[in-house]
Amino acid sequence: MTKPRNNAPKTRGKPFPQGNPGRPKGSRHKYTMAAQALLDGEAEALTRRAIDAALGGDTAALRLCLERVVPVRKGAPIVFNMPAIDTVDDIGKALGAVVAAVAAGDLTPDEGAVIAGLLETKRKTIETVEIEKRLTALEERAKK
Repeated sequence: MTKPRNNAPKTRGKPFPQGNPGRPKGSRHKYTMAAQALLDGEAEALTRRAIDAALGGDTAALRLCLERVVPVRKGAPIVFNMPAIDTVDDIGKALGAVVAAVAAGDLTPDEGAVIAGLLETKRKTIETVEIEKRLTALEERAKK
């Protein structure tokens, strides 16, 4: 049995049932569907018009076209010297290399923070594997 809500008398209309999932995934608003219906069949003409405007010198149309042809890159590869990481002890050396690269200006502080996060994940992974090995060895000893 569910207890009544404190603000139920203030709710306009019928309150939603408990556990109401809301709008189904993939469903669209009726205005979005109406706009889509209006654009259907016109996409080619609109695209051609935008390209013609861009070629005519309209900078907004040019930007729109270029963003579709060459989208803004979300991330770029980062290249710098970092030692190999095989043990937890190597994490400290790698983090030192990251800090040195940030200090030298080879990496931005944001890039350094991202790499430090990856190193933390690597550290946790190495520690988990080591703990699993130790636990397995202890279980084997206990069986004997």
